[in-house]
Amino acid sequence: MAQATGRSSTMTPPPSSHTERQRSPWAAGLVLFAGIMMVANGILSIFEGAVGVTKNGVYAATGNYTYKFDVTSWGWIHIAVGAAVAIVGLGVIAGLNWARYLGIFVVALSMFANFMFLPYYPLWALVVIAIDVFVLWALCVYRRGDQGGGARTSAR
Repeated sequence: MAQATGRSSTMTPPPSSHTERQRSPWAAGLVLFAGIMMVANGILSIFEGAVGVTKNGVYAATGNYTYKFDVTSWGWIHIAVGAAVAIVGLGVIAGLNWARYLGIFVVALSMFANFMFLPYYPLWALVVIAIDVFVLWALCVYRRGDQGGGARTSAR
């Protein structure tokens, strides 16, 4: 009967079936760009922290700020957060799944730290927050099957 209809005896779903995930090169490209931005942002945060540790007079001193820390303390905070963001960014570039989840956490931490740092260096803190928002978005919209090869399909 299979030969009479011209079909083979094995049933395979059409390519547009719901069993196959559609691959998005945009999402994979965004995650790669987010990983690169994480590494660059982490390195710049390390430099920002090093300036705060070595020279106390570079950043503006604020008078009445609720979350007031010594500039040296902010320097060490930026060094630690920047190192974490850069290292996890390398994992994101390598395509490690755990790095994407950890990246969401450390980038949110970086965004929070820069929000707290706003009175000391407002323009730079806003630039870093904007980059962090984009990186968070790119890491959150990515799906594992969007890598181009290796999308899993379920067999019937």
